[in-house]
Amino acid sequence: MYVVVGLGNPGKKYEHTRHNVGFDVVDILAQKYDIPLKKLRCKAVVGEGVIGGERVALALPQTFMNLSGESVVQLINWYKPEHSQLIVCYDDVDLPEGKLRFRPSGSAGTHNGMRNIIYMLGWDDFPRVRVGIGRPPEGWDLKDYVLTGYHTPQQRETMFQAYTNAADTVAKLISGGMDAARKHVADCNG
Repeated sequence: MYVVVGLGNPGKKYEHTRHNVGFDVVDILAQKYDIPLKKLRCKAVVGEGVIGGERVALALPQTFMNLSGESVVQLINWYKPEHSQLIVCYDDVDLPEGKLRFRPSGSAGTHNGMRNIIYMLGWDDFPRVRVGIGRPPEGWDLKDYVLTGYHTPQQRETMFQAYTNAADTVAKLISGGMDAARKHVADCNG
């Protein structure tokens, strides 16, 4: 069984901010594959369904970002996926706005939510899909930047397309494996 985790912060205040990319990607998957996100389990809002013929659990941790590992560890203990069946989606300030990156494993980089997940799990060999949100403008604090939304119609359109592409990357990974996910990201970033 696949467990797809979108990283973000719970609550209306944080909806559709740059740091809640993961929540938005998982919401798109839930809508596209008719998987209601209604259960409260493992410190997350969870929905179970099927993508590409595979059973999946979609999860939105209700811990705050920096404590995401608490929820992910409980999800792993509940669903017992293989390492390669845990997929985490999140924002990346080191990628240009709207660009995607897929990795089958690796470090947390500068992302505190991922640092906490890797620390709590004790392993990092799980796939992740990152969506670029770009660097903050000159003079902006990173913390303030990631908690803002998109202000122009062009930014919103660019990011909605990126979120949709990221959701499709997750679906390709589940149905076609690592190479299918890599190819899809390459095509999207074209």
